[in-house]
Amino acid sequence: MSATRGDEPCNVPRRLETHPETVERDLFKLVLTIIELVRQLMEKQALRRVDEGDLTDEQVEGLGTGLMHLEEAMDDLKARYDLTTADLNIDLGPLGTLLSE
Repeated sequence: MSATRGDEPCNVPRRLETHPETVERDLFKLVLTIIELVRQLMEKQALRRVDEGDLTDEQVEGLGTGLMHLEEAMDDLKARYDLTTADLNIDLGPLGTLLSE
């Protein structure tokens, strides 16, 4: 039985069908998506600050090292759940995808 909205049938089930194995993976996928989005935003902010020249060489080195370690940790976590960055890239419909390529 499907719910209706006005004259259009709605294909959203009344109850979510969940399996313990997929719930854990899907939750982990959502968490990694948020982390990847924040990581990309931090990287863009760091590059902007480097381009503006308002960081010392030591700060630039620290930012680069930190971002590199974060990317390696993300790669390890994605590998643990057999995920790719493309798997984390949520399609926002007409707005495009969430993550930059």
